[in-house]
Amino acid sequence: MKLLRIENTPHIRDVLTTQRIMLLVIASLMPAAVSSVVHFGWRAALLIGFCMVFSTACEGLCRILMKREQTIRDGSAALTGLLLALNLPVTLPLWEAGVGCFIAIVAVKQLFGGLGQNFANPAITARIMLMLSVTEDMTHWIRPGESYDAISSATPLSGGEASLADLFWGTNIGGCLGETSAAMLLLGAVFLLALGIISPAAPFSYIGTMALCTLISVLANGGDMIEIPYQLLSGGLLLGAFFMATDYVTTPITTTGRIVFGIGCGVLTFLIRTFGSYPEGVSFAILLMNILTPYIDRFTVSHPFGVKPQKGGAAK
Repeated sequence: MKLLRIENTPHIRDVLTTQRIMLLVIASLMPAAVSSVVHFGWRAALLIGFCMVFSTACEGLCRILMKREQTIRDGSAALTGLLLALNLPVTLPLWEAGVGCFIAIVAVKQLFGGLGQNFANPAITARIMLMLSVTEDMTHWIRPGESYDAISSATPLSGGEASLADLFWGTNIGGCLGETSAAMLLLGAVFLLALGIISPAAPFSYIGTMALCTLISVLANGGDMIEIPYQLLSGGLLLGAFFMATDYVTTPITTTGRIVFGIGCGVLTFLIRTFGSYPEGVSFAILLMNILTPYIDRFTVSHPFGVKPQKGGAAK
């Protein structure tokens, strides 16, 4: 007679481990990372490598000091460092990038319990903290081929001139490392979508909402329709939509919730870009929606058949 063995969940396991998912996302960002090195030179490679290594070191040391199981092998810290680096200008001093890594890994991730417990995207939160604290260095953008100590150039969203081809391929425009080549970001996004690593719900609703809001603005103000692809290809919209608004931990768990999340990101990004003092609103929009994620989940999660939800979304 065979005995029934009871084990803790999960009972069904997948070959896609956390480590494998993180490595696949890192691989999907490599085209954008390589493109930034091609456009901005050796210092882009130095900044990317430094952020990945220092983020991993911060996590390893933090886990030792907190006397918790070591987690650096899952690759999440390296991914956070890579995402942060792609959100930084190539001229940012390394010590300031190190502060950003510390904020992302220690303050946002580990102090809240580690992977799966953080309330906001670590890389986005760190970028915003750097933007607010060292604004001058975070807004010192140069164009490909310019000297690293050159006078700051304007990005397309802050008044710089660029064609759609420049925005698509990342040539002759200033900006953060991961914002300049839309083609490489789309290549990585297609890779993740094809493997089923990310859901299309949040990024497509994000981009679609941004396009719709821009269309309404163009029609209302008599602008040029070229403004729509210009807004979609410039700034960090594609980087944020496909690689940050799809974070498993800080975005809703249901498809409906992800659509709501994407719509919220699109509306907030449009409002910040149009009426705010910052030309780029992706980071602020995603962070604000991260904070609202628990409430979105509460009102969009499904309930067992025959169970009436209480007021406020909880099942009765």
